[in-house]
Amino acid sequence: QRETPPVKESALYVLCAADRLNGFDLLGTAVTGKEEKMVNKALVLFASPHADGPTHRLLDAFLSGLSPERWTVETRNVCKEPAAPCMACGYCKRADGCALHDLDGFDAALRESDLLVIASPVYNLTFPAQLKSVLDRFQRYFEARFERGVRPAIVKPRRAVLLLTMGRHDPLPVEICEKTLRQSFSVMNTHLTGTLCLPDTDGGIAAEHPIFEKARRMAIEIEAETCYNNLNLCD
Repeated sequence: QRETPPVKESALYVLCAADRLNGFDLLGTAVTGKEEKMVNKALVLFASPHADGPTHRLLDAFLSGLSPERWTVETRNVCKEPAAPCMACGYCKRADGCALHDLDGFDAALRESDLLVIASPVYNLTFPAQLKSVLDRFQRYFEARFERGVRPAIVKPRRAVLLLTMGRHDPLPVEICEKTLRQSFSVMNTHLTGTLCLPDTDGGIAAEHPIFEKARRMAIEIEAETCYNNLNLCD
């Protein structure tokens, strides 16, 4: 009797993601009835002072596209827990880490993450000061790479997504924020793969704004690709 070839679970993940895009929720059960457990880690940097504002709504829409069975989500609210600014003291040129220890937990979570989400309003064409302080502290990874020869400065690779909101429509802040992140990420084994911007928030945002569905779909597609790649079936 001919032996039945094994089922490739990765194909199932991709099909499940497509079904979820169409409003279904079929997750992870192969033909054999065996359920494959694979949990990915999403790390969120949330930079709005308003817990129920447009930035949070956009973030919620994105996270709704990640299956709770497949992801853990850790959120760092930089407004509630602000980071000290970089003082250019030179500590990270000589040793691993930072002379300041308020971001040690973030660094540990970042190194383990599969997805980094930056959710932020736009202030004066760029990120708010609280988020900028965190980004400036990424200098430790530049020093690890170029001063101490650590390649890569962070071993595990990850995707990154930028979710922006702004009071009026202006493409320049999007360009500035993307360029800022790409420069930082260039030594962090982190790749900015998607950006969504919700403009004109000063006039109020309707609950059925199409960008919320775009955010959900972006997350579903990221989940499908992440699960597929984690099964080592892609080059």
